[in-house]
Amino acid sequence: MIRKLFQVAGPESRGPMTAQFVALIVYSVLQGAAFVLVVPLLGSLLGDDPGDAWPWAAALTVVALATAVAHYLQQMIGFQVALAVSHRLYHRLGDHVSTLPLGWFSGEQVGRLGQLASRGVPQVRGLLAHLLQPLLSAVLTPLTVIVAMVFYDWRLAVATAAGVPVMYLAYRWAVGATARADEAVDAAAAAANERVVEYVRAQPVLRTTGGGARGRALLERSLTEQDAAARAQTARTAPGRTAFSAVVLLAVASVIVTGAALGLRGGADIAELVATLVLVVRFAEPVSGMAELGAGLRAASGALDRIDAVLSTAPLPEPTTPGPGPADSSVTLRDVRFGYDDGVPVLDGVTLELPARTTTAVVGPSGSGKTSLIRLLARFWDTGTGAVLLGGVDVRDLTGEQLRTQVSLVFQDVYLFDATIRENIAVGRPDADDARIAEAARLAGVDEIVARLPQGWDTPVGEGGTALSGGERQRVSLARALLKDAPVLLLDEATSSLDPANEAAVQHTLDALTGRRTLVVVAHRLQTVVRADRIVFLDGGRITESGTHEELLALGGRYADFWRERGSAQGWQLARQVTR
Repeated sequence: MIRKLFQVAGPESRGPMTAQFVALIVYSVLQGAAFVLVVPLLGSLLGDDPGDAWPWAAALTVVALATAVAHYLQQMIGFQVALAVSHRLYHRLGDHVSTLPLGWFSGEQVGRLGQLASRGVPQVRGLLAHLLQPLLSAVLTPLTVIVAMVFYDWRLAVATAAGVPVMYLAYRWAVGATARADEAVDAAAAAANERVVEYVRAQPVLRTTGGGARGRALLERSLTEQDAAARAQTARTAPGRTAFSAVVLLAVASVIVTGAALGLRGGADIAELVATLVLVVRFAEPVSGMAELGAGLRAASGALDRIDAVLSTAPLPEPTTPGPGPADSSVTLRDVRFGYDDGVPVLDGVTLELPARTTTAVVGPSGSGKTSLIRLLARFWDTGTGAVLLGGVDVRDLTGEQLRTQVSLVFQDVYLFDATIRENIAVGRPDADDARIAEAARLAGVDEIVARLPQGWDTPVGEGGTALSGGERQRVSLARALLKDAPVLLLDEATSSLDPANEAAVQHTLDALTGRRTLVVVAHRLQTVVRADRIVFLDGGRITESGTHEELLALGGRYADFWRERGSAQGWQLARQVTR
């Protein structure tokens, strides 16, 4: 764990952490030395001339004071190092994830990253500030005592050292039982938290459908399971802790029995033997404390592993210096094959030429690879084989900054920051003036939204944009992408969940951009599809049809079926059933 701690903290933290470990070692050894000095002190007090105890009392006083000073210094250094390392860890995580491909940021990964920020880094901070000192003291202080005992009575030293392996095995068993119990408690707590949030969010549904009792039952069951897991944790960890404490006490008892046997046989000085046995009892004090460290150490070790896993994730390779940029905004895919971690191909031999300043609609059934295709253009991932070119340049030969200036992407699921409408649009280009922001807003139809809001441009949108409707959020997101003014604009189902008014506004924006930018649109809406310069039909990761709307209808293939199905769906209406 110590090696992993140094690895995760980074090279800039090695100096301060080394200083902390030196301070901890000095303190632990001084503490052991203070315990050891009790032996000659008691030996002198119990001997023929108690006056001989004064030099040992003075030595013990000096060492005790030095131990107190060392304790204060190591605590102050530990707190400073803990704060500095946690600060650097946040920066390391932030700097590193900013280099990772956008495809890495799945819901699961984002959740784990949030856990690391809220719990993982604080656990590492707690390890440095609070756990290292008792951990090292539990090892180094008894070791100092055992080494010193050799000079007093090697037989008692051997008897004491013989119990160390047994204590270690008992400790490992206790920690293992605690780890298994903690995993069950964490899972039950996560499920209970999820049920609580679900119960609160689902109140409108529960009340309007009369499902309040069912909702409470689900909540109560998850809370009962959490309580059962906590009780099981206590039942499972108690034997391990009890066994470890018992082993420590038995080890001390065996040394006391050994000392008593030596004293009865006349093989040891009684005064010195009594003092040494007092030292043995003191030896057990820091060791017993390790039983309480197991859960904290396991949590910190798990946090280190998870942080290391993120920091070990390699970013996509890119050139160190910018090369020639794209010649134009054309997009080319050459025999692209791509699949996720499960090995199932999502795109299988896709070849496509999209001239600059044209509009291409990508359609097809769910799971056909539409979103994967459009995200490969933005280099969320690298292709398995083949190449994606932008303006004749392989995207792998562009730096991240070069690619970002060339491509804008509008997602189906829009996220707005908890700021004003103006500030959310300005994210696309922070240095843009009001005129540019207003023009992007006009093209996206946001000016109409601003005009009817009391606070206008300074209207707060709330966290995630919750103060706006879904269509309004989509328009703000589109304005943000337009303000960036990238020559290639990718839209992934940007109009799929919009009402007619907002869909018309977004469609008006796309019409205004025709011939000005290269547009690649994943769409199901008929109006968006029919106006494209080219339509690509994907099925099973392959392009099965490609052409204009009229050409594909005349072909009478999958696209024609798709068109008929969409047309029929638009004519659906609810009919009232008349009963007689």
